Amino acid sequence: MATTQEHNDTTGAFKESDGTHTQDHANDARLRRPYDYGGNPLAHLNTNDSARLPAFGGEFQPGLYKPIADRKIANPAPLGLSAFALTTFVLSLINMGTRGISEPNIVVAAAFGYGGLVQLLAGMWEMAVGNTFGATALSSYGGFWIAFGIIFTPGGFQILSQLEAADGGKETMFLDSLALFLFGWFIFTFILLICTLRSTVAFFLLFFTLDMAFLMLGIGYADRVDGAPREGCIKAGGVFGILAAFLAWYNALAGIADTGNSFFLIPVAHFPWSEKGRERRGKVDNSAARAAEAV
Repeated sequence: MATTQEHNDTTGAFKESDGTHTQDHANDARLRRPYDYGGNPLAHLNTNDSARLPAFGGEFQPGLYKPIADRKIANPAPLGLSAFALTTFVLSLINMGTRGISEPNIVVAAAFGYGGLVQLLAGMWEMAVGNTFGATALSSYGGFWIAFGIIFTPGGFQILSQLEAADGGKETMFLDSLALFLFGWFIFTFILLICTLRSTVAFFLLFFTLDMAFLMLGIGYADRVDGAPREGCIKAGGVFGILAAFLAWYNALAGIADTGNSFFLIPVAHFPWSEKGRERRGKVDNSAARAAEAV
């Protein structure tokens, strides 16, 4: 018996008919495939045209995907993430006591030039892109690093010396002030953390580890031992800071890598309750295919 093919101009699907049975090949293939994510369940592709979608972290966008085809400027998120990552990496190593370094003077340069200025600029460009979350986060952390540089500039702004003078030559008032400063950033980072709960594991972990770093450092400076910062908490803050730095670099890579410069996809690991996670669960549901085969 002769068969005919009918093409759907809207969906691009072909239907084959022998006069008594009609089979939708596109829908059948979609049901039978174990997942539709380019062979990697941790990554995701636009399966309609095989074009790479931007990772949540790489675009610094915790919500649903936004079209980028008509965007007139480049993605500023990787620049801001990289600036944050390097400055955090250096400071965290010092907090861990690496190579016996006990003073954060070298971080002042990175805090002003890279983590501060460059990240602040990236945040401003996020405003031009229309990404409220990215603009708020990157600009704020750029401001954090500039403020950090101001606090620790040796002899420049005399914050430490003025507080010591007001406290009778002791560091108590300075350490308490620094603890309050860090606790404030812990609260702000927790607010941002809430906004990443529907994104990806990598993006969420970036803010979780950063939040824990602020918390540990704040506790370390507030809960002192014999007048000195609690070493265990400071080192714990350094460990969480190192993790945050590498996660920031990872998310930056997700924003830089594309089909023009990368041979592999960047795993993003969507949360199962996120929009993309629910979509993926729908794609791996083969119950309809098994029911059809049984008939």
